[in-house]
Amino acid sequence: MPSYQFPDHFQWGTSTASYQIEGAVAQDGRKPSVWDTFSATPGRTLNGDTGAIACDHYHRYLSDIKLMAALGVKHYRFSLAWSRIMPDGRGTVNEAGIDFYKRLVDCLRDHGITPHATLFHWDSPQALEDLYGSWRSREMATDFADYATAAVSRLGDRITHWMTINEIACFTHMGYAVSADPVHAPGTRVDRIKDVWQTSHHALLAHGLGCQAIRAASPVPCEVSLVDNFVPPIPIDESPANVAAAQTAFPEFSTNGGIVVPALTGAYHPALLERLKDDAPEIQPGDLETIHQPLDSFGFNIYFGVYVRAADNEQGYEILNFPKSYPKLDMPWLNISPDSLYWGIRYVNETPGCSNLPIFISENGCAVQDELTADREVIDSDRIFYLRNYLKAAHRAIDEGYPLRGYFLWSFMDNFEWAWGYDRRFGIVYTDYTTQERIPKSSYHWYAECIRQNRVV
Repeated sequence: MPSYQFPDHFQWGTSTASYQIEGAVAQDGRKPSVWDTFSATPGRTLNGDTGAIACDHYHRYLSDIKLMAALGVKHYRFSLAWSRIMPDGRGTVNEAGIDFYKRLVDCLRDHGITPHATLFHWDSPQALEDLYGSWRSREMATDFADYATAAVSRLGDRITHWMTINEIACFTHMGYAVSADPVHAPGTRVDRIKDVWQTSHHALLAHGLGCQAIRAASPVPCEVSLVDNFVPPIPIDESPANVAAAQTAFPEFSTNGGIVVPALTGAYHPALLERLKDDAPEIQPGDLETIHQPLDSFGFNIYFGVYVRAADNEQGYEILNFPKSYPKLDMPWLNISPDSLYWGIRYVNETPGCSNLPIFISENGCAVQDELTADREVIDSDRIFYLRNYLKAAHRAIDEGYPLRGYFLWSFMDNFEWAWGYDRRFGIVYTDYTTQERIPKSSYHWYAECIRQNRVV
């Protein structure tokens, strides 16, 4: 029987994001982000929920970090709020915002936890949306680089693991749309598909300029990563024909060929450009060189994949629909597909020039219908089932020699789940939003045992 033992020095961690947990949206100089505006707009979020209080982590970070330390994690991925550090998105730096992150990071380090900071996790300053339409403008990329410089020059003595941007497709292709109201902030309708792709191109530019800014501003040697949630095609079975079909599908499926592929290779995938034709983004000279920055590692956010098989058609493959009875958890898209983790790692490793690029799972987790028992416990055995199977897929990748270095479980605690408000719970710690009490779930104790034994238990 396999023991599912992980290598020594494997990085066990957990993840959160600023707008989802911090609260204190108008405190100590912070100004609104697009998510403050979006969530305060009637009809945009479930039950009209906003992140104004969220988990009140801004005031409760010390007790949260103590709970994190008791879990046993040695690595914590969180994000900085751009509008807390630069309230107007550009110009003046809010030193009170910087001081909060200094206190947070110092507390992490005091508890033996290494900080991993994401510079942007969707909460762009509303001021830049008002000024020039945020991601619709190339100016956003240069303003992001200036923000990166401000943050890293002030925090780089404490933080040496940096991530530029989280999940470009979500705040661009889900934040801008043509024929319907987008489900994510800023929630802007645009005139053409081309305009949507232009926003993700500007985000890629921001990533490239951000990499350069981090390395120039850091006072000590540091590591720089990009975090993406590309959707991996999974061969329906691992016959040579279906494996080859899935490998062909990877750069052509969804937004993969226009986000993760150019970031890793310096070129949009030809099949995507052929499909888009006049809707492809405008690419200025030098853009692709800027986008294609050397990375120290790659952060892979993974929740689900799609099944693929070989087909006698022009593409050579077909994407298979999930049957009605296929198991899923408490999100419409959350089809349980642990092999997606393994195959996603393979696709990054098989990308030209990336065979030795270290990879970490920067997010993996699930929403389930958590219930408090009469004894105020949460017995989330469904979440344990999900996590156990995805960690087994991670072990397979390592066992086959792929450079997977760490795993950051999403999420440390229940939080504001974007347009779903407080209705969907991803945490391994239960948040009572009325009292702000934290209650470790069964999955918290299960994950603690995985960390203690350094294996899947």
